[in-house]
Amino acid sequence: MRRYSNRTALTTLAEINITPLLDLAFVLLIIFMITTPLLENSKTLIVPSSATSNAPINPAAVQTVSIDRNETIRLNEEQVDAATLESRLLDLKRANPEVAVVIRPDRDLPVQKLVSLMDALQRAEITKVGIATKEEPR
Repeated sequence: MRRYSNRTALTTLAEINITPLLDLAFVLLIIFMITTPLLENSKTLIVPSSATSNAPINPAAVQTVSIDRNETIRLNEEQVDAATLESRLLDLKRANPEVAVVIRPDRDLPVQKLVSLMDALQRAEITKVGIATKEEPR
């Protein structure tokens, strides 16, 4: 007859030690945390090129629209409001279909105000648009 009083030896086999598995998971996590930013920064961007060149823009056809942090809009250094700006842009487009506009936004201007200004340019069907920026010192 078999005795069942010696069950303590079987209970130790039923327990699984997960400490080595946790160590492995943490090591993998650290490896991925270190290598992921390196992979993102190592991507190179190759800008497409074209055999044709853009037609030169006449500097007299370039208009400047500036908007400061107080949302004051100026068209060629003349202060205008948003409704007047759109009609003036339409007049400029009718007078010269090749008109180009450079936007000079203030650094602290909310992005939505810049987008609404660009929408006004799009409604006036002005497609040659640039945004003036200043190079940051390194």
